[in-house]
Amino acid sequence: MIRRFLGRPMSANAQNSISGLSVPSGAGLLACRIVDSATQPVRHAEFTVSDRNGHKIVGGETDPFGMILAMVPVGEYRLAVSSESFSPYRGDVSVVEEGKCTGVRDILLQAAPLIPLPTPGEWEIERAHTRISFAARHIGLGRVFGHFDNFSGAIRVGESMEETAMHVVIDAASIDTNVKMRDEHLRSADFLDVDQYPTMEFYSDRFVHRGGNNWAITGGLTLHGVTRTVTLDATYGGLRVGMEGETRAAIRATTELHREDYTINWQSMLARGIAVVGSNINIELNVQIVPRGTELEFK
Repeated sequence: MIRRFLGRPMSANAQNSISGLSVPSGAGLLACRIVDSATQPVRHAEFTVSDRNGHKIVGGETDPFGMILAMVPVGEYRLAVSSESFSPYRGDVSVVEEGKCTGVRDILLQAAPLIPLPTPGEWEIERAHTRISFAARHIGLGRVFGHFDNFSGAIRVGESMEETAMHVVIDAASIDTNVKMRDEHLRSADFLDVDQYPTMEFYSDRFVHRGGNNWAITGGLTLHGVTRTVTLDATYGGLRVGMEGETRAAIRATTELHREDYTINWQSMLARGIAVVGSNINIELNVQIVPRGTELEFK
């Protein structure tokens, strides 16, 4: 059995949910749930089941309920689990009975030590090492990837992160998907309508700690003349000293937008036979910030 656990066995519902599976001869099922200190499931944690010689047998991610379910030969194994903002876990596990489920008890992931936060004061986005990008489904085809070249942003870090605020302005006309004709169409009145709405803006004064180095940044995004509430799922990457002695901090954030929320009606364009990007837009921000007034030269 795994050596570290919360002391609660796998539920009857979990056992029943896999009782109908056909298990090959000589194999058994390994099932366990990965949880945090509040006994909440840790979703999308990466796991690897290895044999005693260190050879990988199976791996993957936990499901939305924090569950791991793996079919492996009867034997002794090592289980490794990792997830952002948690310390890695490694432990022993045995699948002891052929054709049966070994229901390992809940595995607790410990929060990783917090890394230092930015010092209070005025910070700004450092454009040379920041990228604001997006991806969307292209109707009937693959995916479209793009980014914005021109933007600026300021962050006022408070005495606590919960007192922090940020303001980002993006030049809508700087959209770049590496296809000139498509970019011109995206700038047109069919999409961003940059002549009437030249900028997109995001303002937030709500930073909520989600544990470890994960934060939720909630604010208003103004796009196409419409403002909606958006939450960024952010991971703080820590502080570093740059090559020129400047202090910088890194943040990665993601969110999903729906174009209909901003009155960009893709259905009406489809009715006119226009091939466009899909409704859901995945946004990714890889941001580095420096104290305001830091002068850097890049060659």
